[in-house]
Amino acid sequence: MTIPVMLPQMTEEQQATFNMYYPSTQRDEIVGVLLAVLLGSFGAHHFYLKRNGLGIVYLALFWTGIPAILGIIEAFFMPDRVRRFNAEQATQLAYSVVHGATLPPPPTPMVGCPACGMVQNAGARYCVQCGRPMM
Repeated sequence: MTIPVMLPQMTEEQQATFNMYYPSTQRDEIVGVLLAVLLGSFGAHHFYLKRNGLGIVYLALFWTGIPAILGIIEAFFMPDRVRRFNAEQATQLAYSVVHGATLPPPPTPMVGCPACGMVQNAGARYCVQCGRPMM
């Protein structure tokens, strides 16, 4: 999937910053569809795409059953909505990086424990689940 952002105009450092932050803002199409089908009556798919107003409306009217029907119908439109959301997030992030906006600290890198596979912060010395050293 191509994302219409200003990557060619970025310096190498700006591209690295963009690549560090973008995965944490991305949404998954399959998760969006599953939320629409399984939790669509509560508006979970709208909250997932930061459309909180519609999510609250669905949540307030879930007892009528209408949001459940709409959630199933909207599941067919979710892949395109998620793609548009990801493109908007990438454009906003690229604009912020190019224009030097202050960004929050980057997300903490995560690694898996070699013994038990528990995912945790990359800087951890010992596994929180099995207690073995992280080497």
